[in-house]
Amino acid sequence: MMLPEACVANILSFTTPADTFSSAAVSSVFRVAGDSDFVWEKFLPTDYCHVISRSSDPHRSFSSKKEIYRCLCESILIDNGRKIFKIEKLSGKISYILSTRDLSITWSDQRHYWSWSPRSDSRFSEGVELIMTDWLEIIGKIQTGVLSPNTNYGAYLIMKVTSRAYGLDLVPAETSIKVGNGEKKIRSTYLSCLDNKKQQMERVFYGQREQRMAMDKVVGSNRREPELREDGWMEIELGEFETGSREGDDDKEVVMSLTEVKGYQLKGGITIDGIEVRPKLNPPKVRD
Repeated sequence: MMLPEACVANILSFTTPADTFSSAAVSSVFRVAGDSDFVWEKFLPTDYCHVISRSSDPHRSFSSKKEIYRCLCESILIDNGRKIFKIEKLSGKISYILSTRDLSITWSDQRHYWSWSPRSDSRFSEGVELIMTDWLEIIGKIQTGVLSPNTNYGAYLIMKVTSRAYGLDLVPAETSIKVGNGEKKIRSTYLSCLDNKKQQMERVFYGQREQRMAMDKVVGSNRREPELREDGWMEIELGEFETGSREGDDDKEVVMSLTEVKGYQLKGGITIDGIEVRPKLNPPKVRD
């Protein structure tokens, strides 16, 4: 004997989007119940109406809550094209990408340091390329309150290294995350992948400047450097943080940064597309 459709819908609303998608194959009752607005209202972010009102098409109509969910899974531009909002299909967790116009980049208004231009490979209307600087500082900010509660997040600088790049792989940059008044978590990373031949040539040009650095040099398997993304860009992890519950005053500012200001060497040839803040996969549990 099958349960009534309303009862099945109520049960599904306490599961996950992944469970609801897969249960549709069980029977027609689960499929119909799994399409109901009652179920998908539970999976949507509580402020989804406000998010849609900030999009480039705020008056777009939807036939169901499930259609809204699918739309947000594909991502939407919000805040005059300065951010991307997205939810993960199987979990419903929230992600954001902050465009370069939404970041603080030191001297980005100086044309001989940075070049702004439309890019066909960018998810935004424009990107910015570093021409030359000896003081690299990129900072992004987001509130924990706009993210999913009780979730482990990672922040990633989306970038590319151009064919004209120089001065990127001798001295590591610093990445950092700071949540509210908490401790600032700092790590070292290189801005490009290791190229031994190019590195030898740059040492001739720059001398032994990196040996005078106070920080320890990151080598071998400990070396952190950009990783390839599925969209063809590279990313550097800036750090990770936990969001709390939404009860009480738990909305905190997260400051994410990448800096290289200690090497006093010229560098250039990286293109920045933004900072992505997305849920991290939970590490597998170790059994006793």
